[in-house]
Amino acid sequence: MPRSRTQSSSSRQTRPAIVWFRDDLRLADHPALHEAASGRPLICVYVLDDVTPALHPVGSALRWWLHGALADLRAQLESRGGTLLTLAGSAEDLLPQLARHMDAGSVHWHYRLHERERAQDDRIQQALEQQDCEVRAHWGTVLLDPDTVRTKQGGFYKVCGSFWKALQTHIVPEPLGMPDGLSFQDVPDSVLPDKRLNEADLCPRVPDWAAGFRTTWEPGEAEGQEHLEDFLKDAVAEYPRGRDRVAEEGTSRLSPYLASGAVSPRQVWAALQTHGAHTDGPRIFLSELGWREFARYTLYHLPQLPFENLSAKFSGMRWRNSAADLKAWQRGQTGVPIVDAGMRQLWQTGWMHNRARMIVGSFLTKHLLIDWKEGEAWFRDTLVDADFANNAMNWQWVAGTGIEATPFFRIFNPTRQAEKFDPDGDYIRQWVPELRRLSGKALFEPWAAKEADLRQGGVILGKTYPRPIVDLKDGRDRALQAFRAL
Repeated sequence: MPRSRTQSSSSRQTRPAIVWFRDDLRLADHPALHEAASGRPLICVYVLDDVTPALHPVGSALRWWLHGALADLRAQLESRGGTLLTLAGSAEDLLPQLARHMDAGSVHWHYRLHERERAQDDRIQQALEQQDCEVRAHWGTVLLDPDTVRTKQGGFYKVCGSFWKALQTHIVPEPLGMPDGLSFQDVPDSVLPDKRLNEADLCPRVPDWAAGFRTTWEPGEAEGQEHLEDFLKDAVAEYPRGRDRVAEEGTSRLSPYLASGAVSPRQVWAALQTHGAHTDGPRIFLSELGWREFARYTLYHLPQLPFENLSAKFSGMRWRNSAADLKAWQRGQTGVPIVDAGMRQLWQTGWMHNRARMIVGSFLTKHLLIDWKEGEAWFRDTLVDADFANNAMNWQWVAGTGIEATPFFRIFNPTRQAEKFDPDGDYIRQWVPELRRLSGKALFEPWAAKEADLRQGGVILGKTYPRPIVDLKDGRDRALQAFRAL
């Protein structure tokens, strides 16, 4: 006999509660988990939805990271007597099916940002409520609800500085601790057996391109917290200078932990307040957290961010369509050492220093005059910290096409950038080893070096190292000409 609404409403508190993990793969500071865990048996689930066309796909590097992050979350839950159910397929189909099979009284999740994701959540909520299962949603992946920070006219901010100043007048909720006394509901093997996901399948097989990832990263919540603690202890004081030195460990390297939700932005905010947020290092690092928040805020209010130029004047930009130049850039074979170093670091480790990201981004969109969306797509597939909002926001910033962006006519000179931020050439030598015996100007601009210096360094342009695919001055002039033609 079907359960009556009166009967089911009174029994929701005893029926299992499903926690749907998404980009929040942690136990501490997890509002959805905390609410669900109020005395009810829990079912913890992750759904890899590769079949809903409207959603952005999970890139290859992020899949590798996801493998480790899911394994870590499962291990944490198992140490508390539970487990993590991992599924693959349409979330719109699987969540209602799971709730029906398990007679769940509620499903808990964190709000998502993009309108396509929110629309999917609305459809899932409707399906769940039709089978008398309540949905409870919280803000758990941002500092504040994006509708909270408004201009005096009630609109949303389009300048990061103004947004950040306004956000800091609000109270950011304190991060929640690790939940206690969790109880769990077993999910029989007979439930959705053909939709079970083995996260080991997320790792590359042949060729195994993730060897450099494994020696560089260890996903997981505890590791993310350790990164945060080490940064605050050892590096944050020097952050104003160290963050731009590409050969140094001057950044926090927290980005993949934030992207997967192993660390929450509220945890970082609280740690910085405790550390002393008004000294230069923490203050500047906090502003970088503000930029991340602004990117997610912009994605919420301007969902076209990943797909269109936010600055309308660039709708007529005549980008070049050069598959050869794009491929050379992707492979780190442009013949410009600092650009190639950044792109090879990305390929080998799934990460690139932020200053190098700006250099390679400017080179692609300005010197090569290739659409920023090509760079965004490549980064989305190769970064372990790929974040839908941040990635698009940063590419629109460097290309000059965003609502707040560096002017298009600001074109980084790769040589000057290398001389300033890799003055000893250590970064180039590490990632472009065929140039390691060069020094001085020859290392930064081998195409301008004397033949004797190249010969002594074992470099043959066009053979052991490519000639530049574009003359830096000609590329700059071409970009400025295209900009003036808008």
